[in-house]
Amino acid sequence: MRQTIDLLKAHNEIKIITEPLDVELEIPHLAYLEVKRKESKALLFVNPIDKANKISYETPVLMNLFGSFSRVQLLIGDTKEIAQEVAGFLKLKPPKSIKEALGFLPKMLNLRFLAPKISKEKGLCQEVIHRGTEVNLAEIPILKTWSEDGGRFITMGQCYTQSLDGNVRNLGMYRLQVYDKNHLGLHWQIHKDSVCLLEEYQKANKKMPVSIAIGGDPLYTWCATAPMPYGLFELMLYGFIRKSRAKMVRCVSNELCVPYDADFVIEGFVEPGVMRDEGRFGDHNGFYTPIEPYPVLEVSAITHKKNPIYLATVVGKPPLEDKYLGFPTERIFLPLLQTTTPNLIDYYMPENGVFHNLILASIHSRFPRVAQQSMHAFWGVGQMSFVKHAIFVGEDAPRLQSAEIVPYILNRFAVENCLVSEGVCDALDHASPNFAEGGKLGLDCTRALEVENPLELLNETQLRGILNEALSASGEVRNVRQIYPETKNPIVLVGLDKKESLKKSFLALEQAYLGSLSYDLKSNAESSCAFVESCTESLVQNIQKMQESLRIVIIVDARKNDLENLYLLLWRVVNNIDVKRDMKIIGKILLLDACDKDARDGYHREWPKETDCSREVLERLEKLGLLKEFGDLDKFYRAFAIDKSYC
Repeated sequence: MRQTIDLLKAHNEIKIITEPLDVELEIPHLAYLEVKRKESKALLFVNPIDKANKISYETPVLMNLFGSFSRVQLLIGDTKEIAQEVAGFLKLKPPKSIKEALGFLPKMLNLRFLAPKISKEKGLCQEVIHRGTEVNLAEIPILKTWSEDGGRFITMGQCYTQSLDGNVRNLGMYRLQVYDKNHLGLHWQIHKDSVCLLEEYQKANKKMPVSIAIGGDPLYTWCATAPMPYGLFELMLYGFIRKSRAKMVRCVSNELCVPYDADFVIEGFVEPGVMRDEGRFGDHNGFYTPIEPYPVLEVSAITHKKNPIYLATVVGKPPLEDKYLGFPTERIFLPLLQTTTPNLIDYYMPENGVFHNLILASIHSRFPRVAQQSMHAFWGVGQMSFVKHAIFVGEDAPRLQSAEIVPYILNRFAVENCLVSEGVCDALDHASPNFAEGGKLGLDCTRALEVENPLELLNETQLRGILNEALSASGEVRNVRQIYPETKNPIVLVGLDKKESLKKSFLALEQAYLGSLSYDLKSNAESSCAFVESCTESLVQNIQKMQESLRIVIIVDARKNDLENLYLLLWRVVNNIDVKRDMKIIGKILLLDACDKDARDGYHREWPKETDCSREVLERLEKLGLLKEFGDLDKFYRAFAIDKSYC
């Protein structure tokens, strides 16, 4: 890790913070702000302290290591070249000549680097060894990120496990809560490979060895996040990328192996059946996850270098370090995804969609319903199965990361091309009515629309009038904004002071629409129809006007959302909706309820709080002169909803 710091210094990619800062909130808050700054740098805190317990740590804390595309390339390599090499291996065919065979030879020789090498010597990570009563997690500058976190958490730990017979080795990254000097909570979500391995030990009633490595070559940390298929050891990627076998050593208190040059290693065992409440924790989706029972690691040894560096990250509202850490994953695994989705050209996971909540994909639209075929392929493969909302565009689409992609999509959107399904959800998803399962939405935007009757665009005053009446059963419309009016399907954003469930308004609108289909108010004003009993004449007129003027309506809580801040609006909308419950199609209009939910909406789980910085800590950092490079702080805080005052 110290070599990494020297590399960052040589490229002007790191800032040294000498001011003593608290591991509780102060260090994480500064890193949280830094990653959102243009030209952000890695931060090395050389004087971390624990104010409450009057501790000054000798170990520096390194944060925002992967917080820019330039640093990712510096630390991991050229992701485009790596992806091309992966694609080349997947397309290998038997050679037809000696010349072709000789051309394949260098590629085949590179495969010798995949298997890690186990050293018989002590590792650099074992220069200092603590066992038994000497074990004390409090001696490591582990951070508390958010005010309402359940404690301190290790956030960049490489978690090494293996199957009961030792044939399957796994490397993952999970948050780890510190309970006391020798116990950690393991946030092993139900879908993770580590849980599959734990079940083997539980059935055999044997304790499971677990080792947590921190630091070392930064590529280890990225490998821990890679979505490798079950049974393939993630450190194989290290050898593939570095063209050098990962060097590992055996742990001192269990049978696992860890990287030779890790800065810290925390070893121990998980007793079968032992669970303990873990959380709360402000997670990467920008919300606190609830308190739930998870396995417990009893620490048997802590080893480290003589001069270690403690590596950590901070998660919360986007953009975050995982924006950059996820980029090589997106690029390198594209060739693998194309093997299961053969018409796939490219895909993009916007950081404000927090990866599993939104994905854009371009495909070869070769035959009818190819987009629907691709949707099902995505939802049936590995971690792609957690994706809630997928939008598919054709080969003529602009670059998926460009601003032009939104008008392209809106000019091809139609309610009849929406596919609503259901399946597994990420365990962190809070919008679904049930844990780890919920609705999914796929949009086929591969074909241009032929619109017979263009929309009659209304100004915002007119929009507010018809929407206030349309949603009156659920609350009062506070503000309205129409965006992309030049497209065939403009979006109308509605800030609602919600009083009741939007189901009431949606039901009334649906009844009015059904009535309007069989009842012409202008020509047959005295007719008596069943729908008149359930809706007013003005509501019927209103829904008719809406059909002429609206196509996509997104309703959000007025008190929490700035309709001018589209970046954070997208973040809240895709986080807060479950399409099976919150999407309503009435005629040609799609309505989305992206407000907070409670029992009135049929939601009986705990709706989470958002991650907000402590205003007191922010003011303290400002007084210390650590925020001078952020410019207009009020503008910066508002842009990223840094604390509660910017709701």
